[in-house]
Amino acid sequence: MLDGVTPRIRAVPSRRVGPHVNTRDRFADLSGATVTVTGGFGLVGSRIVHRLRTLGAKPLAVGRLDAYGSCVYSSVFGISSGDVDVVAGDITDAPLMNDLISRSDYVIHAAALADVAECTRNPAAAVEANIRGTQTVLDAAGRHSGTLRRTVFVSSASVYGVGDGSPDAGARFIEDDVLTPGSIYANTKLWGEHQTALALGGPDDSYAIVRYFSVYGQPQVVKENSHSWVVSWFAMRAALGLPLHLHGGGHQVRDFVHVDDIAEATLLAAVTERADHTTLNVGTGRATSIRQIADLVRRRHPGAQIIEAPRPQGDPLGACADTTRMTKVLGWAPRVNIEDGVRHYLQWLEQTPEAIPAWLRSEAQAAS
Repeated sequence: MLDGVTPRIRAVPSRRVGPHVNTRDRFADLSGATVTVTGGFGLVGSRIVHRLRTLGAKPLAVGRLDAYGSCVYSSVFGISSGDVDVVAGDITDAPLMNDLISRSDYVIHAAALADVAECTRNPAAAVEANIRGTQTVLDAAGRHSGTLRRTVFVSSASVYGVGDGSPDAGARFIEDDVLTPGSIYANTKLWGEHQTALALGGPDDSYAIVRYFSVYGQPQVVKENSHSWVVSWFAMRAALGLPLHLHGGGHQVRDFVHVDDIAEATLLAAVTERADHTTLNVGTGRATSIRQIADLVRRRHPGAQIIEAPRPQGDPLGACADTTRMTKVLGWAPRVNIEDGVRHYLQWLEQTPEAIPAWLRSEAQAAS
């Protein structure tokens, strides 16, 4: 029994589950299937869309074009509004979502205003995107429950709260922990979890909830006035000769999960029978401090200066994921460790300098 609910047996082929199973074999149900991916213009959504394409699925990527500069989507994320499987639109558009989901076998709901700082500055925007938008997607999914195989709701480790920042104490977030969200963003994600279970709790419905820990990896691009995505922040600042700011000494810890592993786990949650009606952490089970990330970046940029700064209000001390349920249910574990992931990101950034946004380049020019 998971989450207090006995998983229902669904009429899908049974497959052997184990950490060493070839995941491509387990994605056979996706071949030829139509999958609506909300947030398809974002980092995670675009990676999921690319993975679906390689698996022979038919993704329908829907999202807005206002999160980054326009060149990011086509040249960096590899997603264009001109692609036949891409739709530029808003998830609060009920007729649009109903049309897309009516044609779909699966839904991956990854769209969100996912910037904690932006949600704090603009709560109304967080509510519009993360609550109204999620309800619109769930309404459409509920209307087509007879043909929809599963909806996956993308949540966040932020629902657990601030953590205690103890990488050596074995502190881990477990799915059944009491949840104490400490930000507006986290509140909206927790609401989305509860609403998904409520809206898709009928006998003909199937859903899974995945709680992402700290996503990083190419082609991640930083956003102005944000303190999230520390790997890309440090990498881009070091590449431009700007100092690396260690807020609160950099002792906060995160469970960094490479975006390719995130995409794989999300799709496994969509097709794995045992994931039905479950909530799963998606993490590595390893806590890495922000200071350690700075040290990894400085291996390639030894001249990068470190500046100590106060810890922002609400910045979590952190902990890592308990991955017991994820491993048991999905029969899978992440493949990219943080050392390799940071090194690959730095190499990619050297080969893709256009990923560094113009506003950050302007900051570097002003500081020189």
